[in-house]
Amino acid sequence: MPAFDPVRDAVLNSPVTQTDSPTLHRRATDLSVLLNATDDDKYHPHHTPHHYDAVNDNDNEEDEDKLVGAEPLRRQSLFGDSPIAETKPLPSPSPSESSMPPPSRRSSIPYNPRKRITPPSSILVPMSPEELQMFKDYRGVGTEKLLKRKRSSTPHSERAEQPPAKRLAGDVGVVVQHYNARPDVGVIQRQDSPIIGLKNFNNWVKSVLITRFAHPAFAASPSSGPGRGGRGKVLDMGCGKGGDLTKWSKARIRELVGVDIAAVSVDQARSRWETMRPPRFAATFAALDCYTELLSAAFPPARLAEPFDAVSMQFCMHYAFETEKKARCMLENVVNWLRPGGIFVGTIPNAEQLLDQLDAIPPDQEDLSFGNSVYKIRFEDRNKTTYGHKYWFYLQDAVENVPEYVVQWDNFVQLAREYGLEPRYKAEFHQVYEQHQEHPEFKPLLTRMKVVDSHGDSSMDEVQWEAANIYIAFAFERKR
Repeated sequence: MPAFDPVRDAVLNSPVTQTDSPTLHRRATDLSVLLNATDDDKYHPHHTPHHYDAVNDNDNEEDEDKLVGAEPLRRQSLFGDSPIAETKPLPSPSPSESSMPPPSRRSSIPYNPRKRITPPSSILVPMSPEELQMFKDYRGVGTEKLLKRKRSSTPHSERAEQPPAKRLAGDVGVVVQHYNARPDVGVIQRQDSPIIGLKNFNNWVKSVLITRFAHPAFAASPSSGPGRGGRGKVLDMGCGKGGDLTKWSKARIRELVGVDIAAVSVDQARSRWETMRPPRFAATFAALDCYTELLSAAFPPARLAEPFDAVSMQFCMHYAFETEKKARCMLENVVNWLRPGGIFVGTIPNAEQLLDQLDAIPPDQEDLSFGNSVYKIRFEDRNKTTYGHKYWFYLQDAVENVPEYVVQWDNFVQLAREYGLEPRYKAEFHQVYEQHQEHPEFKPLLTRMKVVDSHGDSSMDEVQWEAANIYIAFAFERKR
């Protein structure tokens, strides 16, 4: 047997046979011939049948003869039932025409879908303003990934001096991981929270603090006045996702510096500020642990050259009381850049109430926890230390078992006085409500912020009201 020759094999087994005529003749079984043959097509009488296997030559000859004598198939038109009578070669296109796309053919069949899933009118109904705002404010997982990739609006000169984010371990790492993972929901989705009444009430308390103590500090600020573009400068320590930006905007401040230990929350606060309606105050944000580092580690000297008129720490100062060193670092950040006469306001858990609840637990009970369906507090031990007295806190739709620390009020006041801060106000949340519910400014605010409805009925049930009253509000003034 001769050696295998791929060229010879391709020629012998080709479906196309060369003859004396320059025309190439194709077998009747060729798919292109079967589909495109017309009445005028004639197969070459001397067409040599193609055999794929020499052993089966005799078996295929009879079938090939039948195919050669069969009437060719007719090609049908795409737009009618009549066959195409004649196929003419198309002229070669000119160079200018060759680059043009082929003309489109429009079907004569009208568009009339019969298996529509939804009625036609549903597609044309525009979204309501509430729906538009919902999609505008929504921040899902995919959006957050995109926001991280967006270029920050912070000037490059300031970004260059900010340290890279640190990986934190221990209790601090748990806190950071928790708040970074919390989604930044919009205004519409927020109304679906099962504790929306409690959240509205907490915001009302913060508005009372800002109006009563920060507003007068802004009015008395040496930097306020005509042509200054606002009334004072604010340091928001523990700014979170920027939940208080609207409150500061209504106070018509000139500038805000926001810091938080959770870098993702800081990015969300910056994004919220960027989407505020103009004119808006100037703002700078940075991720920083204010309990272990000074503000100068995250902001250039020019940003801190002008002192603050107010410092705010809402629902976060208790994390500093893990150690005395952290508490002192926190107070240094408050007073180092707060002008004399400036105000320090905040909210913290009520240590007296927490420890009373701990004492009420039977001595033989190992589970040192208490609370209700909205909140739960679980102490690790009964040792009442000044610093580092840890408990785990849960708040429905807000906090998922995060370690916190007791802030003993008398110790806090004594420590603050060492840094020139004097207490001006302290009240439990229910006392704040009792003192201001009939105030000509704060009473209408209760309705506008949906703490109560138009009839004066509260939006909180009893378990939410109990959870609200584990906190106190405070205000200090820097005397020197």
